[in-house]
Amino acid sequence: MNSICFSCSILTLALCVPISLLAGEQAENTAQVRSAIQKSIPLIETASAGSARERKCFTCHNQALAVLVLDEARQRGFKIDQANFQRQIDHTAKHLKRGLENYRAGKGQGGGPDTASYALWTLELAGQKPDDVTTAVTGYLLERDKGRTHWTRNSTRAPSMSSDTNTNYFVIRALQMYGSEAQQPEITARIVKAKQWLLDLKPASTEERVFQLRCFQILGIDEPIQQTSVDQLLKLQNTDGGWSQLPEMKSDAYATGTVLVALLRSQLIAADQAAIRKGIQYLIDTQQDDGSWHVISHAKPFQTYFETGFPYGKDQFISVTASSWATVALLLTLPEVN
Repeated sequence: MNSICFSCSILTLALCVPISLLAGEQAENTAQVRSAIQKSIPLIETASAGSARERKCFTCHNQALAVLVLDEARQRGFKIDQANFQRQIDHTAKHLKRGLENYRAGKGQGGGPDTASYALWTLELAGQKPDDVTTAVTGYLLERDKGRTHWTRNSTRAPSMSSDTNTNYFVIRALQMYGSEAQQPEITARIVKAKQWLLDLKPASTEERVFQLRCFQILGIDEPIQQTSVDQLLKLQNTDGGWSQLPEMKSDAYATGTVLVALLRSQLIAADQAAIRKGIQYLIDTQQDDGSWHVISHAKPFQTYFETGFPYGKDQFISVTASSWATVALLLTLPEVN
């Protein structure tokens, strides 16, 4: 063999071996991701069914996020309990309908704009069309915080309700989806104000950064501004691959899940980039054997405690929230199949 052919053979071998190893590693990672999702789905379904059984009211952590998980899962070929999925939608619709007169009167229901907008998001995920009830709810959202620059959260329950950016994301999304034709001028005016508030905001927590970026996405903010938000979130990644709610705290599944979803939804960073892979691996490594992720609650309880079938006692509501966002993050790394 001459020297040129020998050199070519060595080059070919050098190129082929890493590609083969990379393909094997990717297949292994995909298998890990799928396994983690398959363990998580039944537990989230149990919690959503338990919540609907124990309480007439809609809950963001047990209805909205469960529907998000199950909708993303079925789009990627995972089997879900379709009857339970529909039950969560019906539960949500009935909750809003019970409050119809209060929405028309501008009073809303317990949970204020957070409950109202999360509930409309749940119906959006199920593909429900606008009707008299959704119009009443968007009318209430337009009355809420009238005269302010943005919508304010109904309560402070860290981490999932610790920033007005979270509230504004879901309210704006609800108005964009379900606002009536007659409401459009007011919707436009309110969103213009909220948009400027979001652009001026200097985020103080991971939660604020996550939902500021998500607001930028639905508002169509210029890509360079979104890229800056993406870069700032990437800088907050810890050495273990996860993200923490605040700089002085350790990584957890809630912060990591919400960050990864925001980054992947932005389409400004690919699922195979190192930061995403490290974050996904953190979630896989910290998942419990039963399919859950445990996050400690820092919120002061104000409602009567009830069991849904999800573990961790009084930590269960933030843990099912964290588990849901973590599962969605894992799902977003897989291709849709229908």
